[in-house]
Amino acid sequence: MRRILVTGAKGQLGSELKKIAPEFSAFAFEHIDINDLDLTKRDAVYRYFDQHPFDCVINCAAYNAVDKAETEPERAFLINAQVPGMLQEICTKNNCRLIHISTDYVFDGRACIPYVETDPTAPQSVYAKSKLAGELEVLKNPDYLVIRTSWLYSVQGVNFLKTMLRLGKESKSLNVVFDQVGTPTSAADLARALLKICSRLGSSNVNQGGIYHYSNEGVCSWYDFALEIMEMAGLTCKINPITSDQYPSPVKRPAFSVLNKVKIKATFGLEIPHWKKSLKKTMAEVGFS
Repeated sequence: MRRILVTGAKGQLGSELKKIAPEFSAFAFEHIDINDLDLTKRDAVYRYFDQHPFDCVINCAAYNAVDKAETEPERAFLINAQVPGMLQEICTKNNCRLIHISTDYVFDGRACIPYVETDPTAPQSVYAKSKLAGELEVLKNPDYLVIRTSWLYSVQGVNFLKTMLRLGKESKSLNVVFDQVGTPTSAADLARALLKICSRLGSSNVNQGGIYHYSNEGVCSWYDFALEIMEMAGLTCKINPITSDQYPSPVKRPAFSVLNKVKIKATFGLEIPHWKKSLKKTMAEVGFS
């Protein structure tokens, strides 16, 4: 039985991985968060791996406070770059596969067609630079995988979906940017894709290491996403489209972050649902159907 460690187990993606773990009986899972093991404590992490051998590590642990990272760059780089680098060293030493989760923010958002894995990166914020640095650390071992995703949401944690549902109940109208375009991604879908990837690693002669893109299918703006949420929830809150310069933020976010998923679908035989279909499923989970 293959042993899989999931870090960041209480986050959006980690929670979804834990939820579906019983469906993958070929794996023995260990789920840890900062209360179980602080990944910034190097000696403790090395001791943990000496005592607990794994075949695969899915690193969902991250510093995701995009705006706050501008005033906490050391913390962002510690968690998003140094920790993945340490995990790469440990996994390489222990002959353990590493799958690391990254972000569309590594791009500058100036493209007009979906980004492929080989497109040049140009991070525009501390958060984005720290995530790119983490990618580079992980890829020092060419057998390891970096999965970039975008606009992640779930029934857990803090995310756009839950914020819109809360504000939609409290407010008569909301302003949402319409000039940032991407794809909402269900954490539940990504979690299932990750475990399917784990199931298929080593099952063919395909060079499976490197960078892969994963999001749901389809394209929309944050404004469109908000409209769909309100409609599915039956909320009467009016959504007003605004431009990014009308929304105060210390961080420049990508105007275009649509990801091309051809590589991950072809390599691992994945079928990816449209974002509206996945949103409907998540809405049912939070009580709207």
